[in-house]
Amino acid sequence: MVKYGYARVSTAGQDLETQVETLLKQGCKQQNIFAEKFTGTKTKQRKELQALLDVIKPGDELIVTKLDRLGRKTADIIKLIDELLKQGIVVNVLSMGRLDNSPSGKLMTTVVLAFAEFERDMIVQRTTEGKAYARKHNKNYKEGRPKRKITDRYRKVYEYKKNHTYKETELMSGLSRSTIQRIVKQIENNE
Repeated sequence: MVKYGYARVSTAGQDLETQVETLLKQGCKQQNIFAEKFTGTKTKQRKELQALLDVIKPGDELIVTKLDRLGRKTADIIKLIDELLKQGIVVNVLSMGRLDNSPSGKLMTTVVLAFAEFERDMIVQRTTEGKAYARKHNKNYKEGRPKRKITDRYRKVYEYKKNHTYKETELMSGLSRSTIQRIVKQIENNE
């Protein structure tokens, strides 16, 4: 049996170190820890998770620090855990317990996933209530992303984009296509 660890944070600004240290303490070897900075909503696009799923075998154990590291959408997490359990892979969620094919493991899986969905719904509800309060009590409240400050770097990206494709501009700048599109739109509309 091999212990594999999976660590994920949603944004580049977040730190994976604490999760990786915890996985090492649980007996995962460094080479068996797959870590990435990527949103939890896009399971198929997470390269490290896909690489992990390609090497993990029946009898192995997948360890994550919290359930939400596997994803955000309950349906996706259920599907992933169900696939792993059918392959004979144990899923150990450190904040909750071991999920396996035993009757108690299946019950625990169902309960854990129900609470994960409940927690996500509560976050959405609190966010909605907070926005409603802000709209009512703050006359300057604006929803959405604040306008980006156009720096010299962004002006250079804009100038480069004039003579190059989005793909070339992405590679040159390290920015995503959507960020480049927003920069172009903001500069061209003098926002």
